[in-house]
Amino acid sequence: MHEISIAESVLQIIEDTARAEGYARVKVVWLEIGQLAGVEAESLRFCFDVVARDSIALDARLEIIETAGLGWCMECACNRVVTSRYEPCPDCGSFRMEVTGGDEMRVRELEVE
Repeated sequence: MHEISIAESVLQIIEDTARAEGYARVKVVWLEIGQLAGVEAESLRFCFDVVARDSIALDARLEIIETAGLGWCMECACNRVVTSRYEPCPDCGSFRMEVTGGDEMRVRELEVE
């Protein structure tokens, strides 16, 4: 389960930002995760709750915003929305698709005190 290491990384980002910005508590964390990032949202929520114990993010709510996957079709020469890495182009059926988006993850916003 790699979600625990992701949760620990998110907490590290939160704590580093808290030191730099001077806030005492995090209430809500908005996390943007691409549909192709390979992250199980419910597992990440559970792991975040575990790693956030005894931290600035104790009892913080984790809001996950899922972004669409995008792929470049080498046959059609255009971007298409895709839901998995190995699906064919929805227009021409070619499997010559290169992922161009939706595999990233970032802390988008924090609500703090």
